[in-house]
Amino acid sequence: MTPATDDVLARLQKIETLLAALVEQRAVKEWYSTAEVASILRRAEFTVREWCRLGRVRAEKKQCGRGPASEWIVSHQELTRVRNEGLLPDPRMIRSTN
Repeated sequence: MTPATDDVLARLQKIETLLAALVEQRAVKEWYSTAEVASILRRAEFTVREWCRLGRVRAEKKQCGRGPASEWIVSHQELTRVRNEGLLPDPRMIRSTN
């Protein structure tokens, strides 16, 4: 092979690798862990867990492993809503009218 052919093959390999990474990122899942949501939204996982705990993001608890431990999971629909509309109001800041 010539150096030009080697260069083209190397560039094609790099393009295929990047394309595979893009396809993997764009795979739509039904449910996401707090770590996945944090990565997608570019926030800390602790922040996402707090949003779930405070009701700023609609999330559900899922049993994980053995024992009473459970973790938050966020639906694709809710992730899309948060990306487009933002967080739900903080219930601690809503004052009652009574």
